[in-house]
Amino acid sequence: MEQDNNEYQPIENYGVIGDLNTVALVGLNGSIDFMCFPYFDSPTIFAAILDKDKGGYFKITPEPNHTRQKQLYLPDTNVLLTRFLERQGIGEIADFMPVQSDLISKRLIRIVTCVHGHLHFTMECRPRFNYGRTGHTVHRQSDTEILLRSSDGKNSTDLRFSSTIPLNVKDNDIEVDFTLNTGDSVIFILEYLDGSNTKGNKDLRDYASKSLYDTINYWKSWVSRGTYKGRWMETVYRSALVLKLMTSKKHGSIIASPTFGLPEEIGGVRNWDYRYTWIRDASFSVYTLLKLGYKRETRDFIHWVEKQCNEIAEAGSLQLMYRIDGSKELEEQELDHLSGYKNTRPVRIGNAAYNQVQLDIYGELLDAIYLYDKHAEPISYDFWCNLSRQVDWVCDHWHTPDQGIWEVRGGEREFLYSRMMCWVALDRAMKIAKAHSFPLPGKWRKERDKIFISIHEEFWNEDLKCFVQYKGADSVDAATLLMPLVRFIAPKDPRWLSTLKRIEEQLVSDSLVYRYRPDESMEGLTGGEGTFSMCTFWYVECLAKSGQLNKARLCFEKMLGYANHAGLYAEQLGLQGEHLGNFPQAFTHLGLISAALSLDKQFNDQRNKEEEEIENQ
Repeated sequence: MEQDNNEYQPIENYGVIGDLNTVALVGLNGSIDFMCFPYFDSPTIFAAILDKDKGGYFKITPEPNHTRQKQLYLPDTNVLLTRFLERQGIGEIADFMPVQSDLISKRLIRIVTCVHGHLHFTMECRPRFNYGRTGHTVHRQSDTEILLRSSDGKNSTDLRFSSTIPLNVKDNDIEVDFTLNTGDSVIFILEYLDGSNTKGNKDLRDYASKSLYDTINYWKSWVSRGTYKGRWMETVYRSALVLKLMTSKKHGSIIASPTFGLPEEIGGVRNWDYRYTWIRDASFSVYTLLKLGYKRETRDFIHWVEKQCNEIAEAGSLQLMYRIDGSKELEEQELDHLSGYKNTRPVRIGNAAYNQVQLDIYGELLDAIYLYDKHAEPISYDFWCNLSRQVDWVCDHWHTPDQGIWEVRGGEREFLYSRMMCWVALDRAMKIAKAHSFPLPGKWRKERDKIFISIHEEFWNEDLKCFVQYKGADSVDAATLLMPLVRFIAPKDPRWLSTLKRIEEQLVSDSLVYRYRPDESMEGLTGGEGTFSMCTFWYVECLAKSGQLNKARLCFEKMLGYANHAGLYAEQLGLQGEHLGNFPQAFTHLGLISAALSLDKQFNDQRNKEEEEIENQ
C-alpha cells in the first residue's frame, strides 16, 4: 500500500535519547518511530519513519489532538521532554534511557504527566521485530505487565512492557486510553530481557523516579568533565552529548549515525546504513572529544582500534568500517518490504562500502593516535609495532587509486584527499616516533616528501588556480577544505587562498557547502543531494584561519540556525533547509564543535593582539 508523504514526520521533527547501547528517535507528536534494540546495529523494533504500516512505533498522544507541541532537553542531559499544549490542559512526556553501569539492563522509560488541567491520552505500542520481517507473540503476566517474544528460528528477542495502569492487548499490540488531571502521571517501561533480569520491578513509580534522577545526574556529571568555556558553550555541549550518545559503552567504538535508510534526496537512491564505526568518522570524533577534555572516551576508542590492529593479519588490511564489536562483515541488502521514508527506496541495511579501498583512513587514524599519544597517554610499543606495519604499507601504496572519502561507486581514481591523508599518516607517524625515540625508517620521510611534491605538481591546475578533486579533474572538492586544517598547507598560502575562492564559487550557496558537484560517471549513482553540513563547518574553520573572522562567524551562526528544535543535525540540508540523510549525524556535530573551538581561538588571539598593541602604545 502506497503511503501519503504527509503522514511522515520531517526528519528534523525528532529528538533522540539513548543509553550508550542504542538510541530511540522521539517525534514532536510523541511517537517513537525508530529504535534498534538492544544495540545500535541490532534489528529495529520500531521503524515507522521508514514505513508507517510495517515499521512499528510506540506513540503517546493527547486526544483529540489539536495541540501545539514543544520538545526540549533538560539542560546538559539527554533526557527529552515533549510537551502538548491543549486548550484544556498541558501534558508532558519525559523520555529517557537509564545508563546502567553493569551494561545489563536496557530500558526505555516514558513518564506521562498532566502539568495543568485535564487531558485524555492514547498509548499504542506496536513493535515490529527484525526490521518488520518477524512476527511476535504476547504473554500477559498481569494487568500491568506483558511479555513480547519474537523469533526468526535462529535468534529470539524478549521484551517486557510494564505500566502503572492496566493494559489492553489487541492483535498482538498493546494499547490503552487514559485521562489525567493536574499532577497525575502514568509510567510505561519497555525492557530488553537477556536472562538476568527476569523479575519485574515491584514499584514502577519508585524505580522510574530514581532512574530519572540518576540519569539526569549521569549526564550533568559527564558534561561537567568538559573543559570548554568558550562563546558557544550550550551549543557545543549539546553536540558533545550527541556524540556521547553514539558511543558504545561496552566496546568504546563510535558509530557514524544511529539510523539507516533515511534519504539524501527524497525519491533518490542514496539511502545508506550508517550504524557502524567508520575509522574516519570515529577518528575525527576522538580529536573533537579530546579537545573538549574527554580523555576517557578517546582512551576507550584507541583501545578498540588497538584491538583491531592486533587482529589484522597483514598490513593494509585495515577496513573502512566495522560493526560496533569490531566484527567485519557488513553485507549490504535491501529491505524490499519497507516503503522507505516518503516512499524513498531502496531501504538498505549493511554497507557494501566496507570492502572499498579508501587510503585516507590511515591518515585520520594516525592523526587521532598522535593527538591521543601527545595529550592523553603514551601508546604502547606493541601497538606502535602494529601501526608501523600499516605505515610501511602506506609508503608502498599511497600512489594507487581508491574510492575516496565520499565512497564513490563509479570506479577508483587518484583523489587529492586520499593522497593528502597518506601524507598525514606518514607525518604523524614520524612525530610519534620522534616523541618516543622509536626507530624511524628513512623511507618514511622520503615517501612523505614525494607525496608533498606530487600534490603540488600533479593536483594543482594552473589554469583554474586551484587544487582539483582528483588527478586530471577540472573540479573542486569540499574535502580539500581540510588541507590547512591538517596543516598540509598554510591557511594564508596564495595557492590555498586561490583554491578557497574557487570552492566558494563552485560549491558554496549562502554559506552552505556541497561536497562536490554531482558527477554520475564518478559516483556510479544517479540523483542529487543536499549541502553537506560537515563541509560547511570545515569552510567556517578555513575562513577563520585565513583571517576572515567576521565572515567565518556569520557563516557559523547562520549554520547554527539550521539545527532542529533540539539542537540536532542530520547529514545534509535541502534547498528549503529540511534535514536529509541519516539523523543525527556524528560528522556534523563534531564539525560544529571543531569550528566553534577554532573560532574561539582566532577571536581570542585577535583580542590578545589588540590588547598587546594598546599596552605598547
